[in-house]
Amino acid sequence: MRRDAVRWNRQQPKNSFISMMMNVNSRPQHMMLPPAAAQPMELKITCPECTCRYAVIGTAYFCPACGHNAADQMFDQSIKGIRSSLDAIDTIMGAMPDRDSAESTRHLIIENGLQNAVTAFQRYAEALYSHSLAMVPPRRNAFQNLTEGSDLWHAATGKSYKDHLSSEQLEMLQRYFQQRHLLAHKQGLVDAEYIKKTADTTYREGQRIVIRTAEVKDCLKIIETLAYGMSGSIES
Repeated sequence: MRRDAVRWNRQQPKNSFISMMMNVNSRPQHMMLPPAAAQPMELKITCPECTCRYAVIGTAYFCPACGHNAADQMFDQSIKGIRSSLDAIDTIMGAMPDRDSAESTRHLIIENGLQNAVTAFQRYAEALYSHSLAMVPPRRNAFQNLTEGSDLWHAATGKSYKDHLSSEQLEMLQRYFQQRHLLAHKQGLVDAEYIKKTADTTYREGQRIVIRTAEVKDCLKIIETLAYGMSGSIES
């Protein structure tokens, strides 16, 4: 659309009495949620360090009062919060009078759920790796990459992700992680790299992915299985 807009603008006559320009704005649109819609999405947290109580929408790993990083302890609450938001979609949509805004909010909750799920796992894996194993912290966002994260974990514990997940689960998790990457960095638009890494032939380059509630819940189950398997490998 940006290329079309630039091409169209170049074709407009100069020094004309009437001038027209086309502009494509891809900045995110913010929506104000009524209290009845926001409340089911709130995640209530008590800091284990200073006992400060606070609530967030999405995920949180640093206490706003003391700055304590409790990513490993917040993992369960984060996953629970994502599930609660997904289960409350109908309630949230019912509290919004505008149908278009309600539908946009539904997609936003589902897509944010997938992104927050991957982030929750990343923070949890980083906490286990650096705290429990007393290892040097890995490069930034290393655990957003399943291959790199698995190699790091294998080097530290002798077990890789394959020891905790089936081949089918790993394949699906790879797809979910790559979809999160598209949402976070490509506005959800499929590129050649996504198709190559996931072998997902349901999309063509340039199409926008569609995330469904059932897929996010499946991602949560797989992430929980992997996270608890990793924790168990340390304890054993």
